[in-house]
Amino acid sequence: MDGIEIPCPFLCPISLQLMRDPVTLSTGITYDRDSIEQWLFSCKNNVCPVTKQVLLELDLTPNHTLRRLIQAWCTLNASHGIERIPTPKIPIDKSRIVKLIKDAKMFPEMQVKCLKTLRSISLEGERNRSSLEAAGAIEFLVSIIKSYDSSFEIESNEGSEVMKASDEALSILYQIKVSESRLKSIVSNDDEFVESLLKILRNGSYQSRAYATMLLKEVFEVADPIHLISLTPEFFSEIVRTLRDQISQQASKAALKLLVELCPWGRNRIKAVEGGAVFVMVELLLESSDKRASELALVVLDQLCGCAEGRAEFLNHGAGLAMVSKKIFRVSHGASERAVRILLSISRFSATPRVLQEMLQVGVVAKLCLVLQLDNSYKSKEKAREILKLHARVWRNHACIPSHLLPCYPSS
Repeated sequence: MDGIEIPCPFLCPISLQLMRDPVTLSTGITYDRDSIEQWLFSCKNNVCPVTKQVLLELDLTPNHTLRRLIQAWCTLNASHGIERIPTPKIPIDKSRIVKLIKDAKMFPEMQVKCLKTLRSISLEGERNRSSLEAAGAIEFLVSIIKSYDSSFEIESNEGSEVMKASDEALSILYQIKVSESRLKSIVSNDDEFVESLLKILRNGSYQSRAYATMLLKEVFEVADPIHLISLTPEFFSEIVRTLRDQISQQASKAALKLLVELCPWGRNRIKAVEGGAVFVMVELLLESSDKRASELALVVLDQLCGCAEGRAEFLNHGAGLAMVSKKIFRVSHGASERAVRILLSISRFSATPRVLQEMLQVGVVAKLCLVLQLDNSYKSKEKAREILKLHARVWRNHACIPSHLLPCYPSS
């Protein structure tokens, strides 16, 4: 569309893009369906974005006249590379969803087919996803996922169908983007659901494990503290295995965010350490070029190095100190702060002669001097200064510190 001026009435007031499915609110303002549905249903707003009027009704009326005008304009400008927008599908009727769920319950052999239809519906916009939730699809999908518990005891085709149904249910439940209140209700009233997701992490396909990880992240973001502190060591082992297997970038980030959420609670840090989290975090720093993944890995390492077990595992990894030091100034301001915090934990509580020597040899001390010289963060500078002062007898004037950085070394 470069060089072609789109008529203003054809642009959505929210996205400022050409409308593909124009719908009108009770205020008389027309929007593209995807944009206004996201505004109303995902963002939970109840006002018209343009007029700021409170909406007593959330009905969206298709603006067929405007849509036909847009299609005609697209056809007239086809020579400029403008593609004609397709005629949109009619939003799904709630009664059809109810019938699909009923059929899936009554006829097990139709379950996978019905679930595939539900998945197609969930991909067709916010309105359809809201209709799925209103029709009771969430409870149905949760029951399907819970049936995974016994799937490995069932042989032949029946067991395979249970697994396929569970895979479909997982993908739909993730696509729906269940509301926080509904998620909280599920995890508060049904311990079996989390257990079922854990079984999928242990035995499911890569795709199922990815969806299970992303769902668990959403679940524990809204769960009560009692659920956060009662997780088993096996749970952390499976989350760490998801990271180790590098199932997908999305699943890895969900697993990292899950660890960030869970580690501060109770004995979860120790459980994560026992599950191999420290080693995997360092390996991730070694291998990943993704800045956000590195930031999250440093947050987790910072939390884990807050306990003696975590610091011991960190120092057992031959590249731990070197990689954390290397990430200072190379990822983000927040990542640099976390890296300095990790080094401070090691310096305060685990500074054996061997560790102090390693910090010199791999460039940690030189990097800390650089922090004092370049970093704009007062907190990071203070932490770096504390580390250098703590071990000044060993490090000051050492040949491993470049001569141009020696003036930065703080006086004791």
